[in-house]
Amino acid sequence: MTVPTIGLDIAKPVFQVQGVDKQGKVALRRRLRREQVAPFFANLSPCLVGLEACGGAHYWARRLSGFGHTVRLMAPQFVKPYVKSNKNDRNDAEAICEAVSRPQMRFVPGKSVEQQDIQALHRVRSRLVGWRTQLANQVRGLLMEYGIVLPLHVGQVRRGLPVVWEG
Repeated sequence: MTVPTIGLDIAKPVFQVQGVDKQGKVALRRRLRREQVAPFFANLSPCLVGLEACGGAHYWARRLSGFGHTVRLMAPQFVKPYVKSNKNDRNDAEAICEAVSRPQMRFVPGKSVEQQDIQALHRVRSRLVGWRTQLANQVRGLLMEYGIVLPLHVGQVRRGLPVVWEG
């Protein structure tokens, strides 16, 4: 099957596919379960595939690119103006298909597995630092209820707690 442009909505467990021909007429509309997506695109002639940059989009961009397709990721706020009526998977796929074909559209660069790994490490570390700060502030607040005041900063709490315990 030859379809030059496809919009793929991957927001739910069942993906919606819409393809248009060179004149912009709908040539393909399908619902695919997650396990059907890769075989479907493997048997499709290389084409332009548009995806919203949401959870799982970088994975699917890598998979579909491996089949020879040109994959473009778009921020959801840039796709939203192309939704013509009520928001549903079919209309989202249609809007994605329309948006990816626009010459002035801004695209999100795809991430490699290594880039995603580094991003995940940074996010986890950031969360841990936040939790540590929250815990230190909670300890300081609880100690203030007993008249024990520790200075601001996690390091001050770390140094002050042994003194309080011995105390």
